[in-house]
Amino acid sequence: MNNIKEIEVKNIISKSNLLAYDYAVNPYIGCLHGCKYCYASFMKKFTGHSEEWGEFVDVKFWNPIKIFKKYNKKSIFIGSVTDPYQPIELRYERTKAFLEEIKDFDINVNISTKSDLILRDLNLIKQFKNINVSWSINTLDEDFRKEMDNAVSIERRISCMKTFYDEKIKTTCFISPIFPGITDVIAIIKKCRYCCNTIWLEKLNLRDDFKLKILNYITNYYPHLYNLYKEIYIDNKVDYWKKLDKEIKDFCDREKLLYVKDNNVFDRDFCNNPIVVNYFYHDDIKDTK
Repeated sequence: MNNIKEIEVKNIISKSNLLAYDYAVNPYIGCLHGCKYCYASFMKKFTGHSEEWGEFVDVKFWNPIKIFKKYNKKSIFIGSVTDPYQPIELRYERTKAFLEEIKDFDINVNISTKSDLILRDLNLIKQFKNINVSWSINTLDEDFRKEMDNAVSIERRISCMKTFYDEKIKTTCFISPIFPGITDVIAIIKKCRYCCNTIWLEKLNLRDDFKLKILNYITNYYPHLYNLYKEIYIDNKVDYWKKLDKEIKDFCDREKLLYVKDNNVFDRDFCNNPIVVNYFYHDDIKDTK
């Protein structure tokens, strides 16, 4: 049984540690999607929770936002360490409440989710002048997806993304995290290229306590890939990523897709073929705010 707790916070907006955004907003602490690879699981140590990641959520209530001008022309990322549209949002509507509060701000907003609950807020989101919505999709294999997270199916995510795209809302297919030897990046690009404006890529980064969990999972279910994962995550070699990088670039060249290594694409005009943004090499990302 999941542990749900309501908490009071002074301010829902915090400075962002992500290079592409000025501020971050997380209406919840914890996430019932319980992704096995979730980098945000480090948040558990700040909560006092003893449950496993994915088994608790703290629901935030905050004071009205003040100093509106402070956020003018700035960028806000909603969902940096939680999914703002995880199932509990249906009951508490904290993400919706935040969007209602900032809808008249002159800011750039990015929402990241694995859910189609966001369809509920479509009309609200359409009121924003500068907003991008991204869906995480790292497989087309539903069996693998079920092993990794408790979110909605891949088909539901893609269908939701297409709905927003058709409504002329900037959309992103976030291929993240890329599991070496498992995630078929090119197949996902082919599937989603006409459902979004941009495609972002991010490699699987293993650290903290989930590194051992993922390596054990690979050993048990994909033993033929163990040597590859050892090479990448124990020996710290990058040959696989360089090879994949070239394969994707060659594919994009053939398909006339724009393949860039720069995250400053927020204001690009709509086009039939999406931009494919390479986020493989985190250390090489420039601050393009």
